[in-house]
Amino acid sequence: MVSQFIIHVTEANFEYEVINYSHNVPVVVDFWAEWCVPCKMMDPILQKVTKDHEGDFRLAKVNVDENQNLAIRYNVRGIPVVKAFREGAIVAEISGVQTEPQIRAFLRDIIPSPADLNLDKANSLLVLGKWPEADKTFRQVLDLQPGNANALLGLSKCLLATGRAAEARDILNAFPVSREFASAEKLKPLAVILSQYQKSQLEPATALESTYLHALHLVTRSNLPAAMDGMLDVLRGDKNFHNGDAKQVILGLFEILGPQNPLTRQYQSELALVLF
Repeated sequence: MVSQFIIHVTEANFEYEVINYSHNVPVVVDFWAEWCVPCKMMDPILQKVTKDHEGDFRLAKVNVDENQNLAIRYNVRGIPVVKAFREGAIVAEISGVQTEPQIRAFLRDIIPSPADLNLDKANSLLVLGKWPEADKTFRQVLDLQPGNANALLGLSKCLLATGRAAEARDILNAFPVSREFASAEKLKPLAVILSQYQKSQLEPATALESTYLHALHLVTRSNLPAAMDGMLDVLRGDKNFHNGDAKQVILGLFEILGPQNPLTRQYQSELALVLF
């Protein structure tokens, strides 16, 4: 063992030292054997690169002769084979003798960049409803990767939840084609409605209108549960209020909170009871 970032792994501790550990940092598994000359050629390169990275990933060495079940489980038919694990799953692999530049290139696709780490942090803050902190962190990601769709979507949610609808609308109107595009489309009606509300000085003509406008105000004050309560009251009075705007608002709030948020599940059930 050259450093704390290089370990020898067996069938007994593979689950803990590789699978579980890969939820913290990537784990690069080197399948090797004593008789394998190419393995011995690669070993000093792997150790050098691991030491240079100082904890960006862990190198786990598996002797296939002593751990044949692992070799079978991971379909190791020839060595050397190097497999990279992240979040408990294999994300990349290389086989045969590799040069140092090739190994470093392989690792670049595995090790999270500063932008990746900030994006994970920002999304965690978003889930917790810490809008200002998440906003700041999403912007740090976008400073490094201006077109990052995940960060653009997260920032749009923060902006909508903190009353900056016009800025969110501009981002959503220019949203890049990506896997996040469908989520962005669900936020656009809310961004338009909120930005129009913030520009207008309309006086409510009815009690239902008053409830609706107050609910929009609550959205801009980051009080999403109370805003959803208000929108449900509006929908109880008129299921097609403002040509469906009240429904679009509450659906947009669900998108901000995310499908796993207990509030989303609670209010989705209540919405279904009101509409159906």
